[in-house]
Amino acid sequence: MSIKKIVIAQYRAIVDRVAKDMRDVTVPKEGWIKTVRKALNMSVTQLANRLEVTRANVYKVEKAEQSGSVTLKKMEQMAKALECRFIYAIVPYGHTIDSMIENKAKRIAAEIVKKTNEHMALEAQSLSMEQIDFEVDRVAQEILRDRPSGIWNEK
Repeated sequence: MSIKKIVIAQYRAIVDRVAKDMRDVTVPKEGWIKTVRKALNMSVTQLANRLEVTRANVYKVEKAEQSGSVTLKKMEQMAKALECRFIYAIVPYGHTIDSMIENKAKRIAAEIVKKTNEHMALEAQSLSMEQIDFEVDRVAQEILRDRPSGIWNEK
């Protein structure tokens, strides 16, 4: 196995582990700042004092988190004031990196087979559904074997 493949496998393991650990985690309706603050039974005034800002500033940041406009730096500051750690992650929706790549390869393969079959149909040589399924799997396996980075070029 090449160094590049080993490194890619390590990155996949990191993402897959975090995705598994975070599978059931969702952002609370009120946002993390307000939720943790309330869980600690900490008032807005108390948090503002810890941050050396006004109460209005804390309210503004809580609202910004809810609307999705808060910065990562601000989240880090708020977490620290709450004696917490701020963590962010980008993880696949309910599956692994490998399954994402396999699904993408299948979609590309299906498009290739579809176009080829359309041309074959013009010559009365179209494939049966069983043959189409077989070809899609075969082409997808070829794509996966080569692992071209170009699979992400299309929409």
